Amino acid sequence: MFDRLTETLNKAFKRLKGHGVLNEKAVDEGLREIRRALLDADVNFKVARAFIDRIRVKAVGEDVLKSLTPGQQIVKIVRDELIELLGGTAVEAKIEKGRQNRILLVGLQGSGKTTAAAKLGLHYKKSGFRPLLVALDVYRPAAIKQLQVVGGQVGIDVFAITEEGTKPLDILRQAETHAKDKGYSLVICDTAGRTTVDEEMMDEVVGLKNALEFDEVLLVIDAMTGQDAVSTAEKFNEAIGITGCVITKLDGDARGGAALSVREVTGVPIVFASIGEGLKALELFHPERMAGRILGMGDVLTLIEKAEEEFDEREAEKLRQKIVGNEFNFEDFLTQIKQVQKMGPLDQIVKMIPGMGGMAKQLEMVDPKEFNRVEGMILSMTREERQHPGIINNSRRKRIARGSGMKHQDVGRLLNQFKEAKKMMRQLAKMGMGGMVPKGAIGRMMKK
Repeated sequence: MFDRLTETLNKAFKRLKGHGVLNEKAVDEGLREIRRALLDADVNFKVARAFIDRIRVKAVGEDVLKSLTPGQQIVKIVRDELIELLGGTAVEAKIEKGRQNRILLVGLQGSGKTTAAAKLGLHYKKSGFRPLLVALDVYRPAAIKQLQVVGGQVGIDVFAITEEGTKPLDILRQAETHAKDKGYSLVICDTAGRTTVDEEMMDEVVGLKNALEFDEVLLVIDAMTGQDAVSTAEKFNEAIGITGCVITKLDGDARGGAALSVREVTGVPIVFASIGEGLKALELFHPERMAGRILGMGDVLTLIEKAEEEFDEREAEKLRQKIVGNEFNFEDFLTQIKQVQKMGPLDQIVKMIPGMGGMAKQLEMVDPKEFNRVEGMILSMTREERQHPGIINNSRRKRIARGSGMKHQDVGRLLNQFKEAKKMMRQLAKMGMGGMVPKGAIGRMMKK
């Protein structure tokens, strides 16, 4: 979602780095360009102005202007200030083992609360908690059913009362009793929203919050609503005192202003970020890592964490040995494709690799069905062919094409690009990620 901002910022940095010697005029010109980029990204204008003022104070200092690399120092200043703008350090929710914990999710209708409830449940389930989702939205058609569906997808129980006329406060009290009786260690409450902030909604969430002692009151914000999200956060914070935010739809076409503004305006930390539609697509919000993504510097730590979730350590080491020994084959490749798919959209994953952000736009055009086509061609090979691709000659290509419903040329292209992928393996092995196929290689193999 930060693609346009990243591109504009990098252009400004390139100009600043192009000056052998910087003066205040050159710095001001670069900062004006950065400010325009922030405003274009829908960052709150007061936030953008204060951000630029802080950078300027540091950027026009004697140590920077007389430095041998002034442009690079300004990039560092921007990065440091961006990290502070996003919150400085990661803030974890106050959820502890050995007791019952409660999270109240609030927000406008359509912000993604219900899906966020399931994502949070899965996140804490992986950490050893036993979560229970509670359906408190008794107004929106099919809201309870939606929570039951997403809860079922991640194997988490849902407490709901479908009897007409039952009040959310009564449901909450019954859910609390049920959670204690059944030994749930985390209760996540999905509340009702409205299309806009109104008094009735606020009164209801205030009543729910006051009924029990919640460890966290998290506001779910749709990143695609831009500056409206900041206004919403202010109103909720004033009314009920939120403890943190969950930013959703960060993988969409939004310009990112909400994520860059909400912490500065409200003083409330962003605790989680939802990047992707899959129920696994929830991350702890790390300001320094997000700053790296925005500036096109990658986010290797998050990439490694995602990989560790999907890749068995022993299997990864075996694969690394195959890569080093040039023994990587189509069976290995097919396994890796399936594991990489679990990590999220390719264009989002590749942005986390330093220096490869530019490839992300190419990957946006990848048709997900291409994975199935590639899998079809690989499965149409004999076991010997999958293990020893070098034996595949012209007649074998034709047979594989017929078996997979593809063209002879498609199989030839797959073989050629597989050779490219093997060459790139050594690069990842050097980065300590030898258990993964290079994302760029897979992306090109998925293209028509």
